[in-house]
Amino acid sequence: MTEVQPFRIQDLLPASLLHEIYERAAGVDRENVFPDEDLRALKNTGYLRMLVPTELGGGGATLLQAAQAQMKLAKASPSTALAINMHLITTGIARNFYQHGDHSLDWLLRDAAAGEVFGLAISEPGNDAVTFDSTVTAAAQPDGGYCFTGTKFFTSLAPVWTRLWVFGRDDQHDDPRVVHAVLRREDGGTRSHDDWDTLGMRGTQSHTTSLEGAYAALERVVGYAPAGPNASPIVFGIFANFLPLIGACYVGMGDRAVELAAEAAHRRHSRVNDAPYADDPGIRELIAQMGTRQLSARLQVESVCRSVDEQDDLGAEWFPRLTLAKYVGTRAARETATDALEVVGGSAYRSGHEMGRLYRDITAGIFQPSQDRGVRAGIANWILDAAAERLTVEDSDSQGGAAQA
Repeated sequence: MTEVQPFRIQDLLPASLLHEIYERAAGVDRENVFPDEDLRALKNTGYLRMLVPTELGGGGATLLQAAQAQMKLAKASPSTALAINMHLITTGIARNFYQHGDHSLDWLLRDAAAGEVFGLAISEPGNDAVTFDSTVTAAAQPDGGYCFTGTKFFTSLAPVWTRLWVFGRDDQHDDPRVVHAVLRREDGGTRSHDDWDTLGMRGTQSHTTSLEGAYAALERVVGYAPAGPNASPIVFGIFANFLPLIGACYVGMGDRAVELAAEAAHRRHSRVNDAPYADDPGIRELIAQMGTRQLSARLQVESVCRSVDEQDDLGAEWFPRLTLAKYVGTRAARETATDALEVVGGSAYRSGHEMGRLYRDITAGIFQPSQDRGVRAGIANWILDAAAERLTVEDSDSQGGAAQA
C-alpha cells in the first residue's frame, strides 16, 4: 500500500514559482489579460487539486492549509489568487459534503482531480440577497435537468473555466426554491462578455456571463435551497468556503503592503532628521498599527477555517463568524494599504508602482459579498435576537413565579 504523503504548501507553491508569478503580475495588470501562465504552472503542481481528498486523486488539504496557501499566492499576485479562489471554493464545498459522509458531489471532486477548472457565478445585477435568492430563472426540464436564463457578473476565470457553478430561482413549486447546478462549457448556452476593464483585480478577467437557456443535466444538479435566508447544507457550504478564502486572499495582500512599507522605511532618508524613516517614531507607530491589524486578521481567518475543518458546533454563531472572516480580512487590507501609501510616499501614486497596483486591487473587497453593511446588520441581528430570546425566557419565568405566588 502506497503511503500518503502529508500535505505541504511548499510542494504546490515553491519559492521559484511564487517569484515567477510575482514577476508576471505587473504585466497582467498593465495588459488587462488573464494570467494563463500562472494557471498552467499551478495546475502542474497540483494546486487546483489541493482540496480534493487524496482518495479521489487530490492533495487532501484542509481549509486552513488552503487559506494559508492563498495568503502566500495573494502576496505574489492578488488577481491570480482571487481568480483561483473561485475554483478552490467550489471544490471546498464538495469537500465539505464528502467530510460529512455525503458523496453526492464526489463527481465534482473527480472532475477537479481530472483537471477541470471550476468557475463560481454568484453575483447578479440587482440581487442583494446574493445566495438566498436569484434573478436568474431555473426552468425544470422533463428529464430532471434545468435550463438557466439570466445574467451573472463578476464571473472570475471567465476565459478559462470548463465548469461553472450557477444557481437560479425555480418558481414552479408552491414554495420557490433556488437550484444549484454545474454547467459544462462544451454544452453551450453561456456567453462571456469581454467587459472587464476595471480599476483593479484586472487579471481575474471576471467578465459578465449571459446564461441563455444553459442546460445542466440531472446528474449535475448540485441541490436545492429554499428561497430566502436559510442554513441549508449548500448555502452553508458556500459561506464556509467563500468567506474565509476571500478573507485569506486579502490578508495576503495586506501582508504584502506591510512588507513594501517596511522596505520603504529603510530605503527612505529624512533630510530633516538625517536618519532613515525606519527611525522616525511616527513611521514606526504606523507600521506597528499595520502589523497588529494584519496579525489580528490572519488569526481570525485561520480560526474560522479551523472551526470548519473540525466541524465545530457553533449554532447561530456560524454565520457571524464566517462573514467576519471576510469583513476583517478585506477591511484590514484596505486600512493597511492606506497607511502603507503614507510610508512608501508619492512614488506609489504612479500607475506602475506595485504599492499603487496593490491599493487598486484591494479596493475590490468592497464589492464582494458579504458587503460590510450586510455583515454589520447580521451581527446586530444575532446579538439582538439572542437578547430578545433571553428576555422572553426571563419574562416567562417571572410571570410563572408570580402566578404560583
